[in-house]
Amino acid sequence: MPPHKNQSFAARLRFARAGIVHGFSTERSLRTQALALSLVMLALLIIQPAPVWWALVIVSSAAVLAAELFNTAIERLADHLHPELHPQIRVVKDCAAAAVLCLAVGAVGVAVALAVQVIRR
Repeated sequence: MPPHKNQSFAARLRFARAGIVHGFSTERSLRTQALALSLVMLALLIIQPAPVWWALVIVSSAAVLAAELFNTAIERLADHLHPELHPQIRVVKDCAAAAVLCLAVGAVGVAVALAVQVIRR
């Protein structure tokens, strides 16, 4: 087995932290999504919805951030393996970006549903 496999939990946390730091330092869209999450969390603190709304917002937001990180990883790998423009690489990158968009639309759907719930109170 390669020596980089089966690292300690602390080492894996350091790897994950490095990925998050890299993502935030290089990806404007990730920073934008994180800012949106911060604003939504502030709104949740103000309106104090039921715990299920907290869970829905946190899960959908975490999914969007994770998708952004996956998208970044796919783009970096694709660019490393094939730095020239290539139609198939473009498809890979477009699909990864589309996955982020799908999750972001779902997160907006959660926000709209929450807003409707708050308005009806």
